[in-house]
Amino acid sequence: MLRTKPRDQYVLATKVGRLLRAGAPAQSDTFPGAPPLNPVFDFSYDGAMRSVEESVTRLGIDRIDILHIHDPDDHFEAALTGAYRALDRLRTEGTIQAVGAGMNQAEMLARFARDGDFDCFLLAGRYTLLDQVGLKELLPLCAERGIAIIAGGVFNSGILADPRPGTHYNYATAPDELVKRAGRINAICRRHGVSLKAVAIQFPLGHPAVRTVLTGCRSVDELRENVEAFQAPVPPSVWEDLKAEGLLPAEAPVP
Repeated sequence: MLRTKPRDQYVLATKVGRLLRAGAPAQSDTFPGAPPLNPVFDFSYDGAMRSVEESVTRLGIDRIDILHIHDPDDHFEAALTGAYRALDRLRTEGTIQAVGAGMNQAEMLARFARDGDFDCFLLAGRYTLLDQVGLKELLPLCAERGIAIIAGGVFNSGILADPRPGTHYNYATAPDELVKRAGRINAICRRHGVSLKAVAIQFPLGHPAVRTVLTGCRSVDELRENVEAFQAPVPPSVWEDLKAEGLLPAEAPVP
């Protein structure tokens, strides 16, 4: 439990935009065995404040380091005029240290960057070896405004960890075209004696706006594997060949 750990030894990030309520319709079976509570969308000011209050009570802690507005894809105005105002107040009061938003798209995050005072964004799956849409507008804007990018989903749901037929991309079965493209990237990695996972994990860090790469793990072994991938030397020739073969944009900065 986090409440038993020294508070200065970890950074805690969580989200608002959902309230957990008994009796609400189930939206996902991602967490089997979880308590009988289901999320209800609420991007209002009061909803965000309730979400924070309930979170710190459940966690047994007194402050949150980073607070994200979670996937407000269809709720931009409510998130900006409601949840964002709540987070801005909490930051001013010192209850949270940083205001962020986490999404699987870059376009709305760019709108938040222009219309609010954000510290960071969690950008999931939109700045990877297979998808560089974040490079078009969001990342340059964040570099200009000092907004830190936390790059998540760097394996695009698994395809960049194991590019085989039937693997996943964006939470669904990957199209054959993307499997072949990932296979070409993997072939270049193999040619240079480095793993695809290492290249996928390290690629986002080449951009000055990207401060952190977020990876998941289901076991201690996977955690160790991720650490090793971060630390593995990647020859400059890998990036050169990826660009020469049209698998990365020429303008993409690399580590």
